[in-house]
Amino acid sequence: MRLAFSYYMFLSSIFLFSLFHLSTESSSSIRPLCHNDERSALLQFKESFIANPSTCLVPYAYPYKVASWTLKGENSSCCSWDGVDCDEVSGHVIGLNLSNSCLYGSINSSSSLFRLVHLQVLDLSYNHFNYSHIPSTIGNLSMLTHLNLFYSFFFGQIPSELSLLNKLSFLDLSNNVFPNSSPLPGLELKKPNLKSLIQNLTNLEELHLIMVDISSPIPNQLANMSSLTSLTLSYCGLVGEFPIGILQLPNLQVLELHNNSDLIGYFPESHLSSHLKYLSVGSTGFYGEIPTSIGNINSLERLDFADCNLSGLVPPSLGNLSMLTHLYLSGNHFKGQLPFSFSNLTKLTHLNIFSFNLSSASWSWLSELNKILYLSLGRNNLTGDVPHFLANFTQLTFLDLGSNLFTGHMPFWVMNLTKLNYLDLSENMLQGSIPSSISQLENLQYLDFFSNNLSGIVELDILLGLKNLTLLNLSFNKLSLPPKKSSNATLPKFNTLGLASCNLNEFPKFLQNQEGLFYLDLAFNNIHGQIPQWFWKTSTETLEYLDLSHNFLTNSNQSLFALHWSHLLVLNISSNRFQGSVPIPPPSISFYSISLNELSGEIPPLICNLNFLEVLDLSENNLSGNIPKCLGNFSNSLTILNLRINNLNGTVPHTWTSGNKLRMINLGENKLSGQVPKSIVNCAMLEILDLGNNQINDTFPFWFGNLPELKVLILHSNGFHGVITSPEFNLAFPKLRVFDVSCNSLTGTLPSKFFQTWNAMKIDGKGHLSYMQVQTHNSVRGFPDHYDYSMTVTNKGLTMNYYKIIEVFTIIDFSKNRFEGEIPESIATLKGLHTLNLSNNKFVGHIPSSMGNLAQLESMDLSQNKLSGEIPRQLAQLTFLASFNVSYNLFTGSIPQGNQFNTFPISSFEGNLGLCGSPLLGKCEGSSPSTSIENQGYGSSIEIDWKYVVIGYGSGFLVGIVIGHIMTTKKPDWFKNTFGTRQYRRQRQTRRGCRN
Repeated sequence: MRLAFSYYMFLSSIFLFSLFHLSTESSSSIRPLCHNDERSALLQFKESFIANPSTCLVPYAYPYKVASWTLKGENSSCCSWDGVDCDEVSGHVIGLNLSNSCLYGSINSSSSLFRLVHLQVLDLSYNHFNYSHIPSTIGNLSMLTHLNLFYSFFFGQIPSELSLLNKLSFLDLSNNVFPNSSPLPGLELKKPNLKSLIQNLTNLEELHLIMVDISSPIPNQLANMSSLTSLTLSYCGLVGEFPIGILQLPNLQVLELHNNSDLIGYFPESHLSSHLKYLSVGSTGFYGEIPTSIGNINSLERLDFADCNLSGLVPPSLGNLSMLTHLYLSGNHFKGQLPFSFSNLTKLTHLNIFSFNLSSASWSWLSELNKILYLSLGRNNLTGDVPHFLANFTQLTFLDLGSNLFTGHMPFWVMNLTKLNYLDLSENMLQGSIPSSISQLENLQYLDFFSNNLSGIVELDILLGLKNLTLLNLSFNKLSLPPKKSSNATLPKFNTLGLASCNLNEFPKFLQNQEGLFYLDLAFNNIHGQIPQWFWKTSTETLEYLDLSHNFLTNSNQSLFALHWSHLLVLNISSNRFQGSVPIPPPSISFYSISLNELSGEIPPLICNLNFLEVLDLSENNLSGNIPKCLGNFSNSLTILNLRINNLNGTVPHTWTSGNKLRMINLGENKLSGQVPKSIVNCAMLEILDLGNNQINDTFPFWFGNLPELKVLILHSNGFHGVITSPEFNLAFPKLRVFDVSCNSLTGTLPSKFFQTWNAMKIDGKGHLSYMQVQTHNSVRGFPDHYDYSMTVTNKGLTMNYYKIIEVFTIIDFSKNRFEGEIPESIATLKGLHTLNLSNNKFVGHIPSSMGNLAQLESMDLSQNKLSGEIPRQLAQLTFLASFNVSYNLFTGSIPQGNQFNTFPISSFEGNLGLCGSPLLGKCEGSSPSTSIENQGYGSSIEIDWKYVVIGYGSGFLVGIVIGHIMTTKKPDWFKNTFGTRQYRRQRQTRRGCRN
């Protein structure tokens, strides 16, 4: 969910501030005189900070409280100063509330603050303490019962002395996080850890540590704190299992564990705390079912179960929670529709059932919820027009209907929802134009029409009325965005702007006045020529994401080596016409792709200075020279290295070090020679390795089997030789799904044990259509959060580029080698196999009849061998089989009939003089026909155009979804629209062929 993080933190800040802000005004009309030493300590504390309107974190905080701290007139007693509370009898300062006091400066252990040893309440929230450590002398304040350092810009390890404050009932250290420009991590609780901190704090009633880096389990001791009423531990990196007893604490009202993905837990069937008001376990690993008993907690106001692993049915008892105002159920594995009535939920204002498998027929109940302020129904199966009854939701501020199946025109009644600040209609099938009346939504901040069928011209002037707009996404529609006409009005100050595929012919000139962009997408347009000089100065201090890919950009006078965006994280300038050397992006870069250009020269070693790099894609250029050795060990963060289709020579680097995070190494289709370095085995997280189509001369690297995560191994078209058997294959390749060693000089037999440990290929994977990809760390700001793996494989002479690889796609290709012996029976255990190619070898013997059990098989090529006997009748059971070739062997007998076998051409069986029956011309009449090859009318080099293969009786996973759509020879329009057009403009030839 885009903007989920920032929106959540905004709500959390408001909620916590309103819930825990303490009033320190004395109820007495007569204030005691304060002690001189305490008055002096307060004045010294004041003088150690800057306090003026420019340092206020919250605008309404001015006039700041310490302005009243003076020795003149009626304010000579510190007990009369704003924010200071004194004991009515002793006169000692017992309370200091400086929340929102515009304080700016550092605080250290010698601060006069820690001389106020009688303090019971200390509130320093909403100030800026300039990334100070929490001083250890805070342990001097042994009388403290309330300590609030919320959002005060402290950082570093929380001192152990804090655990000495055993009178504490309220502790808040939350939200000490910093902008991306700061290298500091915020607060940590590791030495001491959370367990050490709380061991003496047995009087705690409220503990708030949101965004404190804890990175440890929740201690069981918290389950014994019967006085605990509020526990908030969101964004803390918690791990392990959540102590179930905390959910059963008798006085617990607030439990917030949001966004701790490695924290697991479940809900007890009974005895949940009866006083719960706020329960949030969103974005954690909580599993199991929601207990029916939760419907008995009448006090519940907020429930957040979003993005967990919960399953089963949603209990109907949720409909009994008449006090509920916030309900989040999205992103789980619940079955069925919502089983309860919303008629009792009259106070509901926030509803999130994103990705809940709803249907349009099941949501008429929404018409009753006209008090809704926040509504998220994204990623459901909602069809037809956007329902008109939403026009009655006049209080709506947040509306997310993205990723559904809505059709029709953009609903005009939306323009009546004048309080909207968030509108997401992305990834639907809406048509027509964007009405000019959208300018009436003056409060709109977020407007997302990404990926619809909207058309027409969008005049930028209609957006001029949206003064508060910060996010605008019009990408991937059929819209045209003409140059802005001259006007005295100015556009909103965007921070996120998506204009991909908007028929732009030039860089929009209004970008010259955008100073705060952090996200800009101009990909898939028709922008030609050089990048204008003024563009290099756009948002130089803020831009983090820039995508200019799939245009026609060429080098400009401004060198690409001089990129001025000092905080850039993502740079995608692939599929253009850039020439010259590889540009070096800023040191902050995390994702860098300049593939599919015309770069030449060597890969500069300076690229190894990019210590934060996760994705490096220089593929499909004209780069030459050796691969820099430093690429094997320069960064602990690198996960993707893609250098395929260049002219790189020399050897594969030998410098792969242990502890690296590489998931994909693609060096295919270059001119690399020598041997495969054994140091690659140090890449323990590697999932895809492609060394195909090079000049490597080596024996088969059997030690690849020790890579525990390896899913794709491509070694085709090299000089690998010798046998591939080894005793070390006992535990080899447990996750392997694609194995391609075709076009080499490998010999020997295929031992049965070779396939016994290929466990991933033994799972049929039906119904699982996710893609092989690696997660990146950019998703917090709404950036793309993954990189899709790609590969090139060959099937019956056709080279196929997979720009995405479906997770359960399995292929084995031993073709065009010198293997001999029989086909191992153990291949038949690989029940998830989709493609098997053993052609052009010297295999003998029969086809194992057990191969009829490979129910998912869609392509089998056994041609050009010395196989004999009859074709097993069991193969007719393979109803997904779309391509079958046993030509040029020694088979005899009749060809199996029925199902898919009725669709195969003569060329599938030619060259077997002993075969008879359809589709061959010779009929089986008691003896094998002597039909000659010439009479069959087909040569041995015929290639099948898979576009015209009859799928037959099964819909087929591979043919229906992958092979039929991802060939380089013929590409349908939808594929061009999905994966881009630069590949097709370039008409680049894939260098694929056997060298042996």
